[in-house]
Amino acid sequence: MRDHDKIYIDGAWVASDGTTSISVVNAGTEEVMGSIPAGTASDVDKAVAAARRAFDSWAATDVEERQKYMVRIQEGLAARSPEIAEVIAGEVGMPITWSGMIQAGLPAGNMATYASLLEGFEFEETIGNSLVVKEPVGVVGCITPWNYPLHQIICKIGGAFAAGCTVVLKPSEIAPLNAYILAEIIHDIGLPPGVFNMVMGDGPVVGAAITSHPDVDMVSFTGSTRAGRLVAAAAATSVKRVALELGGKSANIVLDDADFADVIPKGVFACYLNSGQTCTAHTRMLVPNSRYDEAVEIAAAAVSATEVNDPTAEGMHLGPVISQAQWDRVQSFIQQGIDEGARVVAGGLGKPDGHETGYFVKPTVFADVTNDMTIAQEEIFGPVLSIIGYDDDDDAVRIANDSQYGLAGGVWSASDERAMSVARKMRTGAVDVNGGGFNIAAPFGGYKQSGYGRENGPYGIDEFLQTKSLQL
Repeated sequence: MRDHDKIYIDGAWVASDGTTSISVVNAGTEEVMGSIPAGTASDVDKAVAAARRAFDSWAATDVEERQKYMVRIQEGLAARSPEIAEVIAGEVGMPITWSGMIQAGLPAGNMATYASLLEGFEFEETIGNSLVVKEPVGVVGCITPWNYPLHQIICKIGGAFAAGCTVVLKPSEIAPLNAYILAEIIHDIGLPPGVFNMVMGDGPVVGAAITSHPDVDMVSFTGSTRAGRLVAAAAATSVKRVALELGGKSANIVLDDADFADVIPKGVFACYLNSGQTCTAHTRMLVPNSRYDEAVEIAAAAVSATEVNDPTAEGMHLGPVISQAQWDRVQSFIQQGIDEGARVVAGGLGKPDGHETGYFVKPTVFADVTNDMTIAQEEIFGPVLSIIGYDDDDDAVRIANDSQYGLAGGVWSASDERAMSVARKMRTGAVDVNGGGFNIAAPFGGYKQSGYGRENGPYGIDEFLQTKSLQL
């Protein structure tokens, strides 16, 4: 059991003003694996005050000094990687092999990238008779999700630290235990008090207090589009800067000249990673009507070979979704798909055989999906793939862009030139072209109701800077 009764403010572990706790449930066993304090608005007041006191000195710290602290954090994350992987495998349900590579590996890699980028980052430039300087925006409230919990924390605090900002973090109360490991690392390396503060609690209390706080200069939020609207509205009362990374319904366009036997299974994987609990998941597979039945057959066969197993077992299988609420949500969407006329060709309702305990979902594929169906428009956040037919390249682009979201997507073709032409027409923040790999130094963020602002790489540092011109 990992029971925590403290929050982290001004360089010290302190008791929350709250009098209750929040249980953390293991996704694979449905058993309580730990607890955290249910923080309060007064906890946020104390954390923000500490961040405000620390801001001026941290912002004035030499870049090289900030970089040294960031390298030490990265080293601490790497040293505790097995522990991080184990904790997140329990909290989120991502199998331990994947959790080690992704949930533990990416945070350390991202912090290292932010630190290295500081070496050549230009905080000043001369334009005519003006010196244009980039200065830290101030105190940043970071509100992070549960699906890639530590990764999303590092995406935010790494850029904020590099820019010279101080931070008040509210991790997801559903997967918060990994954040304690990070806070312990930060405490052990001696980061100046107040630069990093962490208040546990739920969104309606702690998240709302951060978002509306008059001394918070910026809020960086990752979560659902519904919650993002509330964050933006609350932040508007004090006209603070907001960065939002929200939902997605990404289209994966398979062009008619692609090698279906090769790319269709890869497209299934791009939908199912982390049991579909990925905002960039390629949940709409667009295939030419002329080869539709072939695509469906290959996808169904790929899913039949997909193993579902316990998150503690080594291997490249799927684990459960994170919670009973999420399991219920996914089941509801599967039922809606059936009710609206889509055809289940793999998976379906209920739990996989042999996995009655744990929040396991049958990996599911729907055929005969039209883009106006609920399962084609709403973010399901589970292992559910919709296969949609199109007539030609322009029709594929039209269908891909017919969404409130615009976070990610993919294009497959035997011709790189043709794939690039289609990718450029997609209204989305990122596109994987013929299986291009994830790049932690490239900008990450969305179009439309997938949000605004960018994380990762130099763009993730710029997000926490504001510009000033000095006329000379």
